[in-house]
Amino acid sequence: MSTNVSKELRRLDLETRIQYGLMLLFGVLCLIAAVAPLELLVKAVVVSTLFGFTAGIWVSHLVQVVQKAAERNASRATQ
Repeated sequence: MSTNVSKELRRLDLETRIQYGLMLLFGVLCLIAAVAPLELLVKAVVVSTLFGFTAGIWVSHLVQVVQKAAERNASRATQ
C-alpha cells in the first residue's frame, strides 16, 4: 500500500505536494498542541492558530485546483 501512495504522490505537481505536506504538518501540530499540558487559554490560541493555517492552505489548494480546471476548460473551448 505504501508504494501505491508514494506513486500517487510522485504523480502530483510540486506545489500540490508542498501544500499537502504543510497541511499534514500543521494538522499534526494542531493535534499535538490539543493534548499538550498547556494552560487552557494558551492551548486554545495555539490550536486555533494551527488549525487556521491548515484551513487556509486547504482553501488555497481548492482555489488552485478550481482555477487550473477552469483554465483547462477554457483552452478546450477555444480549440
